[in-house]
Amino acid sequence: MKYIVILGDGMADEPQEALNGRTPLEAAVTPAMDELAKTGEIGLVKTIPDGMAPGSDTANLAVLGYNPREYYTGRSPLEALSIGVPMKDIDVAMRCNLVTLTEEEPYEQKRIIDHSSDEISTEDAAVLLKAVQDELENETYQFYVGTSYRHCVIKAGAAAPHMDAALEQLTPPHDHLTEVIGPYLPADEALLAMQKRSYEILSNHPINLARKAKGLHPANSCWFWGAGTKPMVDSFEKKNGVKGAMISAVDLLKGIAIGAGMQVILVEGANGGLNTNYEGKAQAAVDALLKGGADFVYVHLEAPDEMGHQGSLERKLQSIENLDQRIIRIVKEQMDASCEPYRMLVMPDHPTPIRIRTHTADPIPYLLYDSTKTLRAKDSAETAASGQTVGKNCKEMPSGCTESVIYCERTAEKSGIFRPDGYRLIDVLLEKRE
Repeated sequence: MKYIVILGDGMADEPQEALNGRTPLEAAVTPAMDELAKTGEIGLVKTIPDGMAPGSDTANLAVLGYNPREYYTGRSPLEALSIGVPMKDIDVAMRCNLVTLTEEEPYEQKRIIDHSSDEISTEDAAVLLKAVQDELENETYQFYVGTSYRHCVIKAGAAAPHMDAALEQLTPPHDHLTEVIGPYLPADEALLAMQKRSYEILSNHPINLARKAKGLHPANSCWFWGAGTKPMVDSFEKKNGVKGAMISAVDLLKGIAIGAGMQVILVEGANGGLNTNYEGKAQAAVDALLKGGADFVYVHLEAPDEMGHQGSLERKLQSIENLDQRIIRIVKEQMDASCEPYRMLVMPDHPTPIRIRTHTADPIPYLLYDSTKTLRAKDSAETAASGQTVGKNCKEMPSGCTESVIYCERTAEKSGIFRPDGYRLIDVLLEKRE
């Protein structure tokens, strides 16, 4: 048996007036997911423990089977693992976003226009971060290039004997889009000074002037958040008894995988945006399962989350439809053709509602599909149609499943299935528990 998780980051949402009261997941044209829904289990699962921030870090740890209350030490340290940042036990890692701020006001009165600077390319971001690094880096603060707008800064020795409360209170920029930044600036004076100075360095940088001339948002300030200490994640294979592989363009997911000893598969053209290499991710997943010796593969797509942060309904719909036809359909068709039995879990990690343009901790819908149950259901239907008796070992299609069943929040709510501990859902996928 092979096991597959296909995760549309931030895919869950709220009913939209523009969609006649449907959610993006409900309104999107998703024939592949709807086909899986005919015989799959659809339910709700809570991936964010009560009292914890609704981030992709805690949520994806849960989906991978790691209880966030036990394993979470901060977001940036996981990303630091992915880009090979050397980190001591007493160091603190922080995310360094390159964001777009308004330009006219004093720094404290500026507003956040875009947390991703129009999904700036890694190549342009690296040049901008180098300009910041050349002036601000010292023995205490070291800067490291990540992917697109997502980068890392290490504060040496900041966790000795424990991490300062001012670092714990650093705020994600995507939580405060369009808001005045003053109340959310770092309490740590050194970090605040670096953020202010980064604006002076970047606002008139040639790359940003060129971006503005093209109608793109300039990456005109650093924004520090997501502080945490060196993570300790148990081996995925030892914990679950299967060899796992991760396919993602996002450093956070690659960092979790590295910490868990999973194989990290890099796909050319995968960039964490709407125009990522969907087909490349799908093919990499199939190859890992059928040729690469993996038992479990985790395919992560960042685009729905980014479109939610942008507040773009049209693009969020497009990202969901791309996930359906350019990843799920391809994986299903090739796995079916191989005759290799498999179980596939399709889900978001958390909602990213377009209305608020940030994450929530609400339960999310999942779809669990088993290729062997589909075959048995088909055999049972054909046998019954021929007038023969259905054998004891043949499973009928789950009650309530019809041609009209679709995978969405509404169906999940109506199912009556609710799993309060998201980190245990992987045991259901791996058939360790019902």
